[in-house]
Amino acid sequence: MSFTVQQPIAAKLRDERETVALSPILRKDVASNGPAWLPLILVLSSFCAVAYADHLVVSISLVYLYLLPLAVGAIFLRKEISYSLIAVCILFHDYYSPRNLHPGLRIFHNLSAAFCFAFIVYIIQRYIEQREALSKTVQRQRDELLHDVELAAQVQRLFLPVGKPAITGLEIAGMMRPARGVSGDYYDYIPINEHTIQLVIADVAGKGVPAALLMSATAATMQLEANHDRNLLEMVGRLNTGIHSVSDDGERYVTLLVAELDAQKRKLHYVNCGHNPALLFRAETGTVTRLNSSCVPIGISPENPCQLASADLTAGDVLVFYTDGVTEAENQSGEELGTERLSALVQRGSSSSAEALMTDIFDNVASFCSGVGFNDDVTVLVVKCNFDGFSAASS
Repeated sequence: MSFTVQQPIAAKLRDERETVALSPILRKDVASNGPAWLPLILVLSSFCAVAYADHLVVSISLVYLYLLPLAVGAIFLRKEISYSLIAVCILFHDYYSPRNLHPGLRIFHNLSAAFCFAFIVYIIQRYIEQREALSKTVQRQRDELLHDVELAAQVQRLFLPVGKPAITGLEIAGMMRPARGVSGDYYDYIPINEHTIQLVIADVAGKGVPAALLMSATAATMQLEANHDRNLLEMVGRLNTGIHSVSDDGERYVTLLVAELDAQKRKLHYVNCGHNPALLFRAETGTVTRLNSSCVPIGISPENPCQLASADLTAGDVLVFYTDGVTEAENQSGEELGTERLSALVQRGSSSSAEALMTDIFDNVASFCSGVGFNDDVTVLVVKCNFDGFSAASS
């Protein structure tokens, strides 16, 4: 082990020895935070300063200046030590100060000072004890809240897809990164039959626990709807009715893009309810088109008439679904990533696998907002059409 490594270890061991040595004197919270010797020096220095001033001034009594070291001691020292200092202060004043007083008056003067000191120390100690109790209560509630949020996050993850669907001709990859412990984003891919799959991506307005609860309700509804008939417009209508019934006058809403992809017919049907337009890379032309919204988000109004759109797919085409946490990611200058940059990433990585393109998008977004961090949930879902054996290698 080198000398440079030994130095921090030796310093740490020395600090630990000092803390153990002074722990019978200092309060527990003081002994565990910062240098253990510093509070003791503050108490002793204030004590010596007041004692010296009391010795120099003869005309008046400066006994009540001992409130300063006693108050400092009550903050940093244990209760027993703080009360013991009262007797020390009285003795110092009685024998160190050169003033001549009648014995009865001196005793009364010392007793009244001792009573005053004890009252002040008691008030300070009581305040510190209440503050420590409040701190422990807040810490316990914080730990319980974090535990509950973690449980909620675990429940949320149950709604996300596990593994990859086995649809011939399709390669699918998805990921979600919450900005907080829980997320308002949701994505899923639900196989309908051997050649058809339903793709869903949604974003609940807002962040935190309220958004996560509404997201969970949306996810549960979408998975239940997968067992019903395959009419996307009716599915969206039922979901809109359910979300609007629990929304506060449209203040809580969900942007949703739900699509069905038939790998056999090479056809995509979709409904975009106020969500970010999915990007469709056309392998034949090398261009990126947008699957724009056709209606307002889910839950804003009791009725939400939508339009069903469709697109033909060919071998090598790539679909990218995403939430606004991707395009609205900001750099240190406050500039957003934007759809144009995302389209360029899709074009550049169109020959990669779905997993590689998804990872590349996330890494570029993280790099773009490095130093600032994600301020919103980030979700990316990539679908690559490998019809007729088309793959990254053959392209």
